[in-house]
Amino acid sequence: MCYGFEITRLEAGDAAGIAAMSKMASEIVKEHFDPLIGPEQNDYMIAMFQTEEAIAGQLEHGYNYYFVYGDAGDAPIGFTAFYENDDVLYLSKFYLYKNLRGQGLAHQLLAFVAEAGRTRGMRSIQLNVNRGNSAVQAYEAMGFNTIRTQVSDIGGGYVMDDYIMEYVL
Repeated sequence: MCYGFEITRLEAGDAAGIAAMSKMASEIVKEHFDPLIGPEQNDYMIAMFQTEEAIAGQLEHGYNYYFVYGDAGDAPIGFTAFYENDDVLYLSKFYLYKNLRGQGLAHQLLAFVAEAGRTRGMRSIQLNVNRGNSAVQAYEAMGFNTIRTQVSDIGGGYVMDDYIMEYVL
């Protein structure tokens, strides 16, 4: 299937790739979430989920991470990560750099994730999204529906106040 960009899988043990993923993820997440949840909570969450050690551990536990490259193919324009949870493909990361949002790339990236889910025999894709995140509207436009809300204590005095959204395959 053609997606309009190149997607490259990050392999466990690829130290340089993991370092590059961690750097890119931290940049995108800082830019997007600092205004939303505050830099203190965001830094805490980056330390938990986006460090080289965290990404390496996630890869060892079944996460699938992918770099997304644009037409030029020089530098990544974003990334995605997901894992299987019974018959659901859990979409853990779905990010593009800010200057590339609103151009239809997310729809194309979702097509890649959906194909991965179908290939694996999944019934749906689910994700958590902060209830105040502007991405809620983007997910709805792509066909996700809110199935519940969830408040999770993540330690450090912080909580994640999320919608759980689902895209049926």
